Amino acid sequence: MEDMEQVYRQHARTVYKFLLAQCRDGHLAEELTQETFYQAVRSADRFDGSCKVSVWLCQIAKHLWYQHLRKQKRKAPVSPEDIPESPGPSAEEGLLEREGRMDLLRLVHDLPEPQREVVYLRAFGGLSFREIGDVVGRTENWARVTFYRCKEKLRNGGAYDEE
Repeated sequence: MEDMEQVYRQHARTVYKFLLAQCRDGHLAEELTQETFYQAVRSADRFDGSCKVSVWLCQIAKHLWYQHLRKQKRKAPVSPEDIPESPGPSAEEGLLEREGRMDLLRLVHDLPEPQREVVYLRAFGGLSFREIGDVVGRTENWARVTFYRCKEKLRNGGAYDEE
């Protein structure tokens, strides 16, 4: 495996963005990113090269995130109250924008786990469909189709269009 310092420089941002998409807390994402690289150093001898280093690191990060959730006994990676509000041009427009965003986040939060994770990884984490597929153990095409179906479901207020 490559020198770990070089691995850190190349992949720390990706791992941080992945974790930030999961937890929506910059401090926690930074803490878990550091723990991810610590665990990677400890288990570097087990990396067999069957996937990209970034995918391997995101898998470690995902396991650490789930461990954190179990410790905190939380059920959802994001609650609508955790999303910071952005100011709008006017109080009325800002209120309408926040209500719309909150509605969207509630709909995303209500998606079943694999679909919710795909939306978080794509929309908040900025991962490619190939990377998403690798992280969740599916194909790139599965990730692409799942994201498209979730977008359609969200556009329809949480229900699939039956037409």
